Amino acid sequence: MSADAALKTPLAFDPLKVRAEFPILAREVYGKPLVYLDNAASAQKPEAVLEALRRGYAEEYANVHRGLHFLSNRSTERYEAARASIARFLNAERAEEIIFTSGSTDALNLVASSWAEPRIKAGDEIVLTILEHHSNIVPWHYLRERHGAVLKWAPIHDDGSLDMEAFEKLLTDRTKLVAITHMSNALGTILPAKELIAMAHARGIPVLLDGSQGAVHLRPDVRDLDVDFYAITGHKLYGPSGIGALYAKREHLDAMRPYRGGGEMIREVTMETVTYADPPHRFEAGTPPIVQAIGLGAALDWMMALDWPAAQAHEADLIAYAHERFGQFNWLHPLGTTAEKGAILSFTMDGAHPHDISTFIDRQGVAVRAGHHCAQPLMDRYDVPATTRASFALYNTREDVDRLMDALLKCRELFA
Repeated sequence: MSADAALKTPLAFDPLKVRAEFPILAREVYGKPLVYLDNAASAQKPEAVLEALRRGYAEEYANVHRGLHFLSNRSTERYEAARASIARFLNAERAEEIIFTSGSTDALNLVASSWAEPRIKAGDEIVLTILEHHSNIVPWHYLRERHGAVLKWAPIHDDGSLDMEAFEKLLTDRTKLVAITHMSNALGTILPAKELIAMAHARGIPVLLDGSQGAVHLRPDVRDLDVDFYAITGHKLYGPSGIGALYAKREHLDAMRPYRGGGEMIREVTMETVTYADPPHRFEAGTPPIVQAIGLGAALDWMMALDWPAAQAHEADLIAYAHERFGQFNWLHPLGTTAEKGAILSFTMDGAHPHDISTFIDRQGVAVRAGHHCAQPLMDRYDVPATTRASFALYNTREDVDRLMDALLKCRELFA
């Protein structure tokens, strides 16, 4: 197949035009054109984000909210506009339902500390899935260690899809929270979130979705999902690192205790007492990552300007093509083959460790990730210590898949 034919997509979406907006993708690595397939770890940044960051520091920087001068007012406007962009992206009812965090990990810890911890007693249960990233496991282990919470794990089938019947059986009158991924970072499995949330809500159980991957590939609608909490992270959404957000229903935010103490999050402090600001500022102590927040807003504005159905069709074409190519070789073993999956492909290869594969194909200009992907319970489920993971973004093409396959064939020649 010619490169031109390979790059055709079902709808009017031009990945080459998108790709041209990412300057880093024009560089070479080890004398070869870069093929960047480590997007589940962190995506590259378009010019729109780079320019927002440059302008934020070079032309508009000052601390936000309390200043009365021009630059502080301008910086505050940009910062709060970014919050509004996140609300639009997630279809939240109000910008005040968006809390800036340092990323998904911080957002998940915020819910564990401010919402869950005061409500958890010994024997209370938190339902997870075996697909979770450690960021959505360890905060709940804290509650197990410190307060006797019981963690219950929903299993998956061999193809990586969730065992729905087993999940429903885990929901009991002791379940205080369902905390699950929207899309697996290791397999790409997309959970039927709306159905799972309805199951939990029918029993009065709130649901948290870890949207670290789901927000990148699925354009979540928190009101349609009726989800209670939704965590996102900026650097996977084509934005800066060090910034993310938590969406929470206002009723939960009003009932949650502060997360960290400091400036910005108070209404009044005396020598004897302290009263707290209303959400969202109650949960944003100290000087925030101002320019990073502005950069995240720029990234989401950039994503919202795309023809999203066409973009999703492009990603679906990429992962289908990758599985088709992998299916041609019996020494490659993809993990997670359910039809309901996003553009992530984890695999093992006969005769080579994932770290060796990653190192070898890096010299061919192909960047992938190897390891347990912060999902060790999932690796145990498949009885593997690690996998190699190729994860795709809007700027990837079928040609990138072909470059990956060419590199793996050379790797096979070395290790077979």
